[in-house]
Amino acid sequence: MTSGLASTPEWAEFARELGMQLRRARASRGLTQEQMAESAEISLYAYQQYERGSTTKDGPATNPRLATILAICRTLDIDLSDLLPPVPRAPRR
Repeated sequence: MTSGLASTPEWAEFARELGMQLRRARASRGLTQEQMAESAEISLYAYQQYERGSTTKDGPATNPRLATILAICRTLDIDLSDLLPPVPRAPRR
């Protein structure tokens, strides 16, 4: 069983919004997913998962490393703050 913030519906929504932001930014620069992945030095499969905002079955959202997100920002020539959606709040206990 997976637990933690990454498994919450809020984080699944965060992953979907991040994916939409990635797709928009990539398309606005006329890049293919293959070009993005190659330039950011990540696998095409991983990039496609990020752009889809994939989640594991009943589990956490796809969680790229900070270094990966920064490489993507460098490729897109955008600031990190322009790419990331608002961070979900932790559920109250």
